[in-house]
Amino acid sequence: MTAIKVPPLGESIVEATVSRWLKNEGDAIAVGDTLVELETDKITVEVPAMTAGVLTKRAHAEGDVVKVDDLLAEIDEGAGGKAAPAPAAAATARPAPPEPATQAAPVAPAAPTAPPGNDATDVRASPAAQRVAAERGIDLASVPGTGRGGVVSKPDVIERAAEPPRPEPARAAQPQAAPSAPRQAAPSATPSGDRETREKMTTRRKRIAEHLLESQHATAHLTTFNEIDMSAVIAVRERLKERIEKEHGVKLSFMPFFVKAACLALKTHPVVNAQIDGDSIVYKHYVNMGIAVASDAGLVVPNIKDADRKGMLAVARDITEIAKRARDGKLTMDDLTGGTFTITNGGVFGSLVSTPILNYPQVGILGLHKTQDRPIAVNGQVVIRPMMYVALSYDHRVIDGQQAVLFLVRVKELMEDPASMLID
Repeated sequence: MTAIKVPPLGESIVEATVSRWLKNEGDAIAVGDTLVELETDKITVEVPAMTAGVLTKRAHAEGDVVKVDDLLAEIDEGAGGKAAPAPAAAATARPAPPEPATQAAPVAPAAPTAPPGNDATDVRASPAAQRVAAERGIDLASVPGTGRGGVVSKPDVIERAAEPPRPEPARAAQPQAAPSAPRQAAPSATPSGDRETREKMTTRRKRIAEHLLESQHATAHLTTFNEIDMSAVIAVRERLKERIEKEHGVKLSFMPFFVKAACLALKTHPVVNAQIDGDSIVYKHYVNMGIAVASDAGLVVPNIKDADRKGMLAVARDITEIAKRARDGKLTMDDLTGGTFTITNGGVFGSLVSTPILNYPQVGILGLHKTQDRPIAVNGQVVIRPMMYVALSYDHRVIDGQQAVLFLVRVKELMEDPASMLID
């Protein structure tokens, strides 16, 4: 018998939540098969089988919190020969008319119309997708999964909900029975009447909450604001984006410009790139630029390592890659550790002004916002320009107000004259 335990989860991470089992008790297991996915506050960890055999025990259910070295499962490597008949029996039993009726007893009206393979256990969906499907009465079996390995994600369900209703003749005679099945498919949500739903916080969401509270309690948090005329950057981007995408396969957004401007401003004002360690200030002579990325599992901040040593195209390529890995749940611990400064862009969601919270123990974070046409005075005349408010939140224990303001002014100067970034 081989015990499968919770593996080391990375720097300072001691526990995780059992997110999803991919194998059931009695399943035949091959070496390298992923048995279960664990969700930490930073990444999703896949636990593979190191030996072949039959999964005889799952020690924890989905949603349980486990610690490093806790028992997850047991594999009987001597039972490999017994594994084959079990899946075969299940496969032959599924199409037989009596079996679906028996399995579907709790939701009898919906079972006869469900094709083989569309059991809830066969539909691979994220917890967020299950919750949204339950809330909107969507059958997960009808949603094509675009996630890793065909997993149905929350955006898949939302996109399906936006589509016009599909004709389902077999269910037309029982219009009130169909919605009942999806509502029972989200084990993590506990109904509290028709007007409320109680859902247990995931490990990641709890850690995000703790991290943000720690940031506010452990720092002297202050924010300063400025505004940037985006006309010059917009003109450069419009002139170059098509050629860059064609020749280099990179979509040029505004973020690489801000990363470059922030790196140059940090070079001028290195205290904004520092950290406090006890009674010492540690100055970083490199920039690992954190880019805040929103995902189904919550906000994550992967880093572009040595961003200050990279050109704008390389930065644009790195941003595209880490954002995709974040949305696909494929970030590594190296992606998420070692950051020295962070940029967050609430403007993509329409935010006009905000005060970003420090990504502790960093002492500075730059907040970007929506670009909006506004009247401003230029050379004594009122003109309409595309303007963006920017915010720098900083730790006042390390950074004086003057340094914070001058840093933000430097970012403004560079963004309003992007050619100067090439000179620097």
